[in-house]
Amino acid sequence: MDKAAENVQVQVCYAESEIQLLRDVSVPQGTNLQAAIMQSGILRDMPEIDLLACRVGIYAKLKTLETILRNGDRVEIYRPLIADPKESRRRRADRKLE
Repeated sequence: MDKAAENVQVQVCYAESEIQLLRDVSVPQGTNLQAAIMQSGILRDMPEIDLLACRVGIYAKLKTLETILRNGDRVEIYRPLIADPKESRRRRADRKLE
């Protein structure tokens, strides 16, 4: 069997306010989310990412690092929230009332 046919194509993504990284990666079938992130090189380029602290997902749905990838998956590494979204909305609404 052709090696290329045994691989799946995925994209690994990470974004901050000043930088967005998108890496296309070809991984063997059966590869999990964590292995694809490691292979993408994003952790090497962004050493501040801690996979034990960051949530990860596929197409905006939270997944575990052990999730097996399928062809075309978009792996996303999410940054920790710096503010509670509910509290931020509440403050904005209060400012509008003033």
